Amino acid sequence: MSRISVAIDGPAGAGKSTVARRVAKRLGITYVDTGAMYRAIAWKALQNKIDPENEEAITQLAESVQIDLHPDGIRVDGRLLKDELRTSEVSQLASNIAKMPGVRRILVNIQQRIAEGRSVVMDGRDIGSHVLPHADVKVFLTASIEERAMRRYREMKAKGIDVDFEQLKAELAKRDENDRTREIAPLKKAEDAVLVDTTGCPVPEVVEKILQLCRNKINDEE
Repeated sequence: MSRISVAIDGPAGAGKSTVARRVAKRLGITYVDTGAMYRAIAWKALQNKIDPENEEAITQLAESVQIDLHPDGIRVDGRLLKDELRTSEVSQLASNIAKMPGVRRILVNIQQRIAEGRSVVMDGRDIGSHVLPHADVKVFLTASIEERAMRRYREMKAKGIDVDFEQLKAELAKRDENDRTREIAPLKKAEDAVLVDTTGCPVPEVVEKILQLCRNKINDEE
């Protein structure tokens, strides 16, 4: 295949970003973290002290902000953001922003343009069902909420961020509900996506499963 597109969807904390980044590296193709794009808008809105309920102002912000891919994170108006995008405040606002039709339209357009001329591994909530409905390989990653919360807990603790496990679990449950019930492109498994449960499954094993799906697709096309 001259190009391959891989869509990886799933709820928060399922390991999408970690797995997608490694798959892209192994394949030698572009990784696109769509969740980071929504987090970037959320971060910028918080920096600018925009009312989180002001959909018009946040949509205007999304239209004006410059977002660029970077191997270590994402650039927003020239500033490289990494850990700033992982705070609970940014996560919760990003989940709310993702329900705004104007913001979704702007970011989906950017994501689709990125995928037009190159091979990509793209992860998010609605990649296989909405952003890249014709992706060559579609995967839906999931894991128990306890495991997802523990992963976030360990990740934040390792960065010196004080966090409560039960609060994290409650926030994940709220994000799951937001993502599943939003009117525009809700979180759901595409009909032709392969379900991969990562509960208790080491990251290298998950990566290998997805790489095998890619190999199978490439072999089928040759």
